[in-house]
Amino acid sequence: MGFIPRPANYTEHPYVISFEKGFFHLIITIMKQLSIIVLLFFSVFSSKAQSGKLQKATFGMGCFWCSEALFQQLNGVTAVRSGYEGGNVANPSYEDVCTGTTGHAEVIEVTYDPQKIKYDELLEVFWKSHDPTTLNRQGADVGTQYRSVIFYHSDEQKKIAEQYKKELNASKVFQKPIVTAITKAAPFYVAENYHQDYFNKNGSQPYCKMVILPKMEKLEKLFKAKLKHK
Repeated sequence: MGFIPRPANYTEHPYVISFEKGFFHLIITIMKQLSIIVLLFFSVFSSKAQSGKLQKATFGMGCFWCSEALFQQLNGVTAVRSGYEGGNVANPSYEDVCTGTTGHAEVIEVTYDPQKIKYDELLEVFWKSHDPTTLNRQGADVGTQYRSVIFYHSDEQKKIAEQYKKELNASKVFQKPIVTAITKAAPFYVAENYHQDYFNKNGSQPYCKMVILPKMEKLEKLFKAKLKHK
């Protein structure tokens, strides 16, 4: 059947015109709403994917043998590496750092899943697992390499750490002011292999029994709900 042309004097009925306009307006409105829904979906998906990525935190709190052993126990922490950071010499050795002349601190680089443990929770363990009020010293370990320091990896980490420190000082949780430095992350140099996983490999050594084990017991007492299930 061929196309039948309309008469030259044909005019569309007002109701038909109104229907067509309303129909097209409805289609446009639906398309706009679908576009918004799609954008919101991708925004939420992207946000979750971003927050789900593993992140890093770096802390100096005395001997890294102790620090490493503590943070390895936390649920959500996927890796801990002992190393050196904050100095002025590239690729320092343990012997170099021990001289106190390179400017490095003994630190741990913590890789964690923010979906399982938040940065402020890591900070809580940090503050409660060493004395942040003693300058360049933790117990019998003395020197700038044993200083209390937080190396932040983002502006958000910096903000959280500074606010946490401010609140601790204001509430006088410690008898003396906190001297912990909060510094932008610098090149991290992994320590020698024999320093890695030290407590697990050398738990029977006197230092581990006398210094690290009491810290582990304190961790168990204070943060039992945050520890990995063994």
